[in-house]
Amino acid sequence: MSHQNIETVNRTADRLKLGLAVLILAAGIVAYSVLIDQNIYVRVGAFIAGLVAAALIVVFSDTGRRTLAFGREAYNETRRVVWPSRQETTRMTAIVFAFVVAMGALLWVADKLLGWVIYGLLLGWN
Repeated sequence: MSHQNIETVNRTADRLKLGLAVLILAAGIVAYSVLIDQNIYVRVGAFIAGLVAAALIVVFSDTGRRTLAFGREAYNETRRVVWPSRQETTRMTAIVFAFVVAMGALLWVADKLLGWVIYGLLLGWN
């Protein structure tokens, strides 16, 4: 279990930046909806402009920098993972499939046995 502290946005400047980014993103969405009479390229351009502006504001905030650093660390960690070979993956898939079939059969037998005991022996409903 991780013993890291949870970091929240606690500086006023970061809160303002993130709030402004949300407002700009919402403005891009509203612009896409309001410009219904315009060409599709203008509408999509307005949305993408709002998206890019909001992303730039978030990137320059402390929270955005920490998020990007986390993303880089996660990417580097996935590059260090030793992935199983095709043969190992196929073997493990076959084992899991066999286990599921065996458990399904076991549960079916247990269900039929309990049904026979309860309905046949105890209640006498044949």
